[in-house]
Order: sequence, then C-alpha cells, then structure tokens
Amino acid sequence: MSTLLTLFANQQPTSLPLHEQLVRTLRSAILAGHLPMHSRLPASRTLAADLAVSRSTVELAYGRLEAEGYLTRKAGAGSFVALAVTTPSPRPAQSIAGLSRRGLAVAASGACHDIPQVGLSFASSQPDPRLFPHSLWGRLMQQQWRQQGERWMNYGDPQGLPELRAAISSYLVQSRGVVCDPDQILILTSSQQGILLATQLLIDAGDTVWVEEPGYPGARTAMESAGAIVHPVPVDDQGLNPLGNHPRPRLIYTTPAHQYPLGVAMSLSRRIALLHEAQQHGAWILEDDYDGEYQYDARPLPALQGLDSQGRVIYVGTFSKVLFGSLRLAYLVLPTPLMAGFCRARAAFDGHSNQLQQAVTADFIRSGHFATHLRQSRQIYHSRRDLLLTELGHHCPQLTPIHSGAGLQCAVGVPTGGEVRWTSIANGQGIGLRPLSQFYLGPATHEGWLLGFASLDNQTVRQLCHRLGSLLKT
Repeated sequence: MSTLLTLFANQQPTSLPLHEQLVRTLRSAILAGHLPMHSRLPASRTLAADLAVSRSTVELAYGRLEAEGYLTRKAGAGSFVALAVTTPSPRPAQSIAGLSRRGLAVAASGACHDIPQVGLSFASSQPDPRLFPHSLWGRLMQQQWRQQGERWMNYGDPQGLPELRAAISSYLVQSRGVVCDPDQILILTSSQQGILLATQLLIDAGDTVWVEEPGYPGARTAMESAGAIVHPVPVDDQGLNPLGNHPRPRLIYTTPAHQYPLGVAMSLSRRIALLHEAQQHGAWILEDDYDGEYQYDARPLPALQGLDSQGRVIYVGTFSKVLFGSLRLAYLVLPTPLMAGFCRARAAFDGHSNQLQQAVTADFIRSGHFATHLRQSRQIYHSRRDLLLTELGHHCPQLTPIHSGAGLQCAVGVPTGGEVRWTSIANGQGIGLRPLSQFYLGPATHEGWLLGFASLDNQTVRQLCHRLGSLLKT
C-alpha cells in the first residue's frame, strides 16, 4: 500500500477532478513500468480510505482504466494491471574511446532488438508460445538426457549435429524446394548470426551490397559493420527489382518468400532476373527465409536457392519463427566450396550451438511433430490474420493493408502525414506500432505500420483494433 501512496505523494495542485487525477497518475505509473503486468491494485474501498476520497471516485477511475485496456477487473478477485510495458534499462555513461574503425561503425549502426514481451501490443512479430507443445518438448528433452546425457555435455561439431542437419535437409527439400544435402548445412545460433557471418567472410571494406528498400535493419547493420557500401534497391509489387542503374554488387540480400516489411512475394520472373544479375556480376545472394512457412492465400514459390544452377545463393533459415525464439537455433545452406571456410569461422567466432537442443529439435522434426505443429500454427495464424483484416476494415477504414497474404505480421498504409502523429500517440497508450519509415535507408515511400498479430488471441486483436480505431478519429 505504501508504494501506491508514494505515487500520489508528490502530485502538484491541479483543478482536474479527483477521479481524473487518479486515472492520470495510475496510467503514468503503468506506462513507466512501475506497476508491472498482473500487479494487483488495492481494493477501491482501501485506496479510497488511504487517499481520503470517496469510494465512488476510485471506482470511476478504475472503470476508466479498465475501459482503456490498462486494467482487468475480476469479481471477488480484484483489479490487476493488464498492460505489459518494456522499458529500456538506463545505460551507464561510457566512452567509446579505443574502439577500432570497424568497432566505431558497429557502435554507430545500432542493433536489431527483439521484443521480449508481447502484452496488448501490435509491436511483436513472434509466434504464439501458448500454441507450442511444451509437455511433448519436455519429454523429448528428458529422453535425450537419459539416453545420451554425457554426450550432450561435451563440445560439439561447429558445423552442427549430424542428426539435425539431416532432418533439416529432408524438410527443406520436401517443403521449401531447397536443393541440398546435410553436408551443405551449417547450424548457427540465429539468422542474424548467419547474416553477420556471411558479410564478414564474403565482403571486403568498400564492397557494394544491395539491400531491399525498405528492408530488414539487422542486415544493414551486419553489412555496415563489414565496411560495405550499402545500396538500397527499391521493392515493388514483384519484390526487389534488380533492373535499373545500380552499382555492381558483391552481395545481394533479399527476403523473396515474404518481403520484410512490406510482405510481397518475389515473382518467378523477378527471381530469374535476380539470379541472372548475380551471375553477371559474380555476386552472392543471401536469401533470408525468416518466416516463409506461413503462407495463407497461395502456395509459396520454391526457394530462390532451388532455382540457382550456379551456386550463387546462400539460404538462411531459423527456428525462432516456427518453434520459439529462445531456442536459438538457425542454419545456413551453403554452396559446397564455401563450407570449409564458414565452419572454421563459425568455430572461431562462437564454437557451436547447444548440443541438447539440437538433438531434441532433430527428434521433433523426424517424429513428425514439427510438421504437425507448423500445420496447426499456420491454421491459427491464418484465422488471426483474417480477423485482423476484418477488424481493421470495421474500426480503421483509414488503413490500407499491404500484401497481407503471409507471415506473422501485416503492413498497413496510413494517410499521408499520419504515421508520425498517430505512432507517438498510440505508443504512449501501449498499442505498440512500428512505423514503416524506420525500415528505409532513404526517404520513405510508404507511410504506415507493421502490425504483429500471430501472438495475439482473438479478443486482444479485437480490443487493439477498437482502440486503434478510436485513436485514428483524433
């Protein structure tokens, strides 16, 4: 109780009604993270007595906060904070003196941060952890530990566990149209590590790399850290357009299955044109298939790598979007001549991935559980995508969905001038909107947001769309 009283202790005199003062104080405390999600607030009678106000005043304030999505109230149980707010930790004062030129470039370029909590927000583009078969995964872990525990305590092969590489190879050949065998697969910790490894080994300082415009900021960060000259190539309704007046590339980064962030799938003719450009320039293509498994309105085209007859494509895949983020397993499919160098570099940079998790993931795939989980997840995310589009059409007619046929998120366009104004207001209210402008190197040609929906249940989707619609009327 003393904690809440402290919130009200230093309030400045104001002419606002008492219930409005309570609402503003509690709302600010929730948004600042002082009242974490699921925190129980005092009973209205208790808080009224402590603050020397009427109980009806507290009830009115609690009711407002519930209507705005900050609280949930359960008869007989109490009032609880319903909004999860991730607050950045304050950074201690530090000096960058002594860093190398490359170190300075990395520090200046920033980093790609995943959102650790979902809450009532569109900001997350993660799979729903509630759909994962936790008990089954636990049994597989126990089985592996009982049978081969001592083996998993030792150092492993930098290339990855042979059983997992074989399982991944079989899956990719059958489901993604990738042409590979287990010896071409390198197991990593994350797709970001794969991108960084490729840029460090294939790019010299001053080399030109092509990236999608708009595109994934984490890829740009990796390339800039290698000293590359990053050249943005526009994305249209067929994906990255390699035709035009572009400098000769050493590396081309693309997300052809489901372009990030706009969501368009690269057409077959465009894929062939891109492969031709890579061959003409002697360039490598880094194909990031980060959530290509989630296609809703059409069958996905085979991976770009499967069309490559010249050995120019490096395929990047991850389990973070189909299993769970903290698993920290991803992989590269490499042209055979690159494998030895990449394995040695992987050993130098990071050793190897967790042996036990690799073994369990291999069992999960080989036993058919992976295919079952993916099929069920795809059906549920499909229905949530449909619900999102329906609710946006009902509550937010100002928004225009952009290529929403796949993935864990949907890009939407907003009227000119609306992105900056509404983003600030919405994020202040905990709705969580990621502006499309942050994915551009140059001036943005789309105003809008990237709305994550996969981790949101139906009630939350409806609630967020209703709140967003009310905001867009301001």
